Amino acid sequence: MPAAPPAAPPVAVNKRVHSMTDSPEDRRRFKRIAFDAKTDLKQGDQTWKVQLVDISLKGLLIERPDPWKGDQAQLFEVDIILSNEANVKMDVKITHDNNRQLGFVCRHIGLESISHLKRLVVLNLGDPEELDRELAALIELQG
Repeated sequence: MPAAPPAAPPVAVNKRVHSMTDSPEDRRRFKRIAFDAKTDLKQGDQTWKVQLVDISLKGLLIERPDPWKGDQAQLFEVDIILSNEANVKMDVKITHDNNRQLGFVCRHIGLESISHLKRLVVLNLGDPEELDRELAALIELQG
């Protein structure tokens, strides 16, 4: 049986929710949550300390680090520190680079990390039914 998430849930800095995903259809299904947390982006032997702009069940948006020499053809690892006991780790792929911000889609996330991310999303959406709709949409995309 998987370990339960820590008792102290991650705390959102901002409850502003807005849509910002790849397609208009996804914009209706995945709400991005503005969130400020220590975030590391890694690829090979390179690590960047980055500013997280927002996050969703599908991906994340960060401020583009300077200097930037990431290989967009390869996956990245992201580690979002929510608290001393909780973080979200995922393998991500760049979906867009506008020279100021980088958008990523999640390609793999572990059970413990998705539990933390799910909790973060439900705390910020304030509506467990909205979370259920987003999880169903995510499963549909993967199918």
